[in-house]
Amino acid sequence: MVQIEVLVLGVLLILAIFVSFSLIMKSVKFLAVNTLFGLIILYIANVVAGLGIPYSLPVILICAILGVPGAIAVIILNLLGLAF
Repeated sequence: MVQIEVLVLGVLLILAIFVSFSLIMKSVKFLAVNTLFGLIILYIANVVAGLGIPYSLPVILICAILGVPGAIAVIILNLLGLAF
């Protein structure tokens, strides 16, 4: 009986690790896509309008979390002279 319990616990542990890993990868994929689109918007704004927004850690984090709206917010803050 002990072997069956250990086997069931092992299967449950593997299932829990798989579910946790898939949730983490889904979050990482979401952040990567947001970052990519946000930085593309910033690059286009820098090239077309010559804004000179640096690609610093705060800018990348804003783009990763908020995506395109975050990039637009960074552009607006730069145009208003409040940040970046």
